[in-house]
Amino acid sequence: MAQLINSLCVWLDQIALSQAIQTIGWIVPTVQTVHILSVAVVITSALMLDLRLIGVVGVDQPLDRVWARFLPFVWWPLLILLATGALMIIGEPARSLKNPMFQLKMALLLGAMIVTVIVQLLGRNSSLPEHGPGISRYLIVVLFLLLWTGVVFAGRWIAYWS
Repeated sequence: MAQLINSLCVWLDQIALSQAIQTIGWIVPTVQTVHILSVAVVITSALMLDLRLIGVVGVDQPLDRVWARFLPFVWWPLLILLATGALMIIGEPARSLKNPMFQLKMALLLGAMIVTVIVQLLGRNSSLPEHGPGISRYLIVVLFLLLWTGVVFAGRWIAYWS
């Protein structure tokens, strides 16, 4: 597996897009800015969904209305994150792909997306009770928050882990 990652890094490092990202000074800060702003949108929307789930905010609004309002701001920015993340990987493939923090971030992101899908399906099927603090509701919220927070922290630590 390590040899495959090394070969991929060498190949990516030599393509024209990688060379452009490495040499044109404004690309990296612009891509990173868009990436970070998209992270902020996803995390804020996930937080609003969590806070509504446990009855801290928006209790005057039906749960499905809150889902309809905030879930698009979880999923659509993920496409932007995918694009900007891919550009950052192409620009410095070894820094990302060989980095344990990047690998942790990807695992946490996958977990966060799975939990988000589960929560979305539960909300659609009305399996998540509208009222009343259930242990499952709080467990879902804690898992949701821990995974998304872990994605952010692991992403930040990519720069400091060598």
